[in-house]
Amino acid sequence: MRMLRDLDGMRDEMVKLLCRLIETKAISPDFGGEGEVDKAELLMDYLNDFDYVERFDAKDERAKEGIRPNIIAKVKGVVRRTIWIITHLDVVPEGDVRLWKTPPFKAVVENGRVYGRGSEDNGQSIVSSLFAGIAVLNADVKPKFDLGLAFVSDEESGSEYGIKHLLRQGVFSKEDFFIVPDVGSQRGELIEIAEKSILWLKFEVFGVQSHASKPVMNASRRAMKFILDLDEKLHTKFNARDELFDPPYSTFEPTKREKTVDNVNTIPGIDVSYMDCRILPEYNLDEVIDYIESVRRFHEIRDKEKINLEVLQKSSSPRTPENAEIVLRLSETISRLRGIKPKLFGIGGNTCASFLRREGFRESVAWCTTDSTAHKPNEYCTIDNMLDDAKVFFSLFFDPKY
Repeated sequence: MRMLRDLDGMRDEMVKLLCRLIETKAISPDFGGEGEVDKAELLMDYLNDFDYVERFDAKDERAKEGIRPNIIAKVKGVVRRTIWIITHLDVVPEGDVRLWKTPPFKAVVENGRVYGRGSEDNGQSIVSSLFAGIAVLNADVKPKFDLGLAFVSDEESGSEYGIKHLLRQGVFSKEDFFIVPDVGSQRGELIEIAEKSILWLKFEVFGVQSHASKPVMNASRRAMKFILDLDEKLHTKFNARDELFDPPYSTFEPTKREKTVDNVNTIPGIDVSYMDCRILPEYNLDEVIDYIESVRRFHEIRDKEKINLEVLQKSSSPRTPENAEIVLRLSETISRLRGIKPKLFGIGGNTCASFLRREGFRESVAWCTTDSTAHKPNEYCTIDNMLDDAKVFFSLFFDPKY
């Protein structure tokens, strides 16, 4: 356990790096930012001693220097099989700054926490994985497996320039293991092995624009009836339960609604609405879309007016087997270091693990210790979580006695 004690001695350096990461903005051009290049350059300074370091930058003219950076770093082990830890460089915007007690992009260390946007999502895991890698590199015995670190762009807005780009480059092997430290629990007992399928839909519902005193067909009323009917039918049709998830059923939520007319006394001729669906992976998304189409056609024929459907996002992946080697190895390590029995769970969100599973990388899990402050005002990282996760990552590569 000598190197675990050595990680304790790295605590201050870990906090220092996390503070620098928070203060180096990395917001997607999709959200009005310049991208992740500055943060990538900062991390490159910490990777000089690794056995292998390479950049796989994706082109994006909207971003600073026209690139979205992705970094790969490796430490060679005894077995030519890699355990990858994949973290993301980008962060979401700060939101309403009035809700923050401290400046969002100024790191504040207080009471065992580091406050700032991106501190927990994903700065905590960037630092814990990096320093675990440094500890593996400095160990006086070779790790059992190769250690791979991937720092990717664009996780918060679709991953096209991040993990998807790396998958297209053929960076990974089907024999590899993957840990995505982007979701978890306060005690670190939950290991994510499945993610619900995601379906984002846009509906354009047409009516007849007219004076409010002489209604013909109100597009807004028609849209409300259609959405409510669709909502009820979807929940009835796709009503399976799976206790691995919370909630343990598929969700079909009306969300965004675009502005219609500017004045109160005009009936709108078009209503544009959106729906966010998180669907249990046992259902085929094409079958769900076909069913939505049947409801849409019914309303069109009945009302003799158009309803357009556009699929904005369609994403699904299989679950990782409960007896997968990475599940067993991570579970044993957590149990040994923390004295708790890990549990398996699924989420309704999306992590890089979903894209890996979809491409056939079934030895993929998501795990970290988190207070779940991501995307919230006053986001923070608990320093002990960052340090303790680094110890778990390090221990994956060595026998328990080391």
